Amino acid sequence: MADRTLILAFETSCDETSVAVVENGTKILSNIVATQIDSHQRFGGVVPEVASRHHIEWITRCTDQALAEANVSYNDIAAVAVTYGPGLVGSLLIGVTAAKAIAWAHNLPLVPVNHMTGHLYAARFVGEFKYPQMALLVSGGHTELVYMKAEHEFEIIGETRDDAAGEAYDKIGRVLGVNYPAGKTIDDWAAKGEDTFHFPRAMEKEANYDFSFSGLKSAFINTVHNADQRGEKLNKYDLAASFQQSVVDVLAEKTMRALDRYPVKQLILAGGVAANHGLRSRLDHDMHKYHPDVTMLQAPLKLCGDNAAMIGAAVYMCYQHGDRAGMDLNAEPGLMYGRMK
Repeated sequence: MADRTLILAFETSCDETSVAVVENGTKILSNIVATQIDSHQRFGGVVPEVASRHHIEWITRCTDQALAEANVSYNDIAAVAVTYGPGLVGSLLIGVTAAKAIAWAHNLPLVPVNHMTGHLYAARFVGEFKYPQMALLVSGGHTELVYMKAEHEFEIIGETRDDAAGEAYDKIGRVLGVNYPAGKTIDDWAAKGEDTFHFPRAMEKEANYDFSFSGLKSAFINTVHNADQRGEKLNKYDLAASFQQSVVDVLAEKTMRALDRYPVKQLILAGGVAANHGLRSRLDHDMHKYHPDVTMLQAPLKLCGDNAAMIGAAVYMCYQHGDRAGMDLNAEPGLMYGRMK
């Protein structure tokens, strides 16, 4: 019988309580996700204290369900994995505490992982990773270009200087009256409209790989507010299409230039905004046109959001490299990206 390494993984960095069992980093035996969207929609975004309370309520139930669905017991588990940052400190602490308790009670290794590494490794369920590679990680709180010369070696070459792309989607969604999270609705509306407003493409031509979406958000909000003051009704589909085209243009332009500078074998697209159809379509087009020799792995749509399966995939790699944490592991809400502890 082939070697079978089972990881019990926890993800509670924001507003999803998730526990998964992953085999050898590539096979999902279970992936339980308890979403809190309904609780946060009325506030227009995530309320940290509310998120923490929901994690406390759901963490044990999700753990029991993950083990039952995978048809395994703690005796079958090789290691316990947990996201310890970045994220909301209260939310992170629930997952870290649960993982430490289980690791201690069952004498199992405890392996910490950066939340963004988890997003990156969601694409591992699609195909084998080949190095060197580049990753475009686009989520509600982060927008980053990460270069990996080899496995377990991470270098941020570009990141957002203010609002992340997903954050900008949610903020302009509130102006349009779209419930949180707004990304999917804006994406759907964009497919029905045209780029008639020509919003700014911040930092698109600057000689770096950083991003900025705060100015785009402000330009969008000012356009809508000025129209409201004049009693003018703007086409919501064109607004969505114009906003999304600006985001996609900048993300694609920076990514293509990064690939020009860093020869790689693969491009990874992952994170919550990686589910955006406009972005996926644009990158497919640009990769075939400008970098046909570079393969692209896109995280599965169902694994673009926060989930523990991606943590299980990432931690298998960390586990193989000997990463371990002690019972003093703490949540690090501002954790920087890079080589794991």
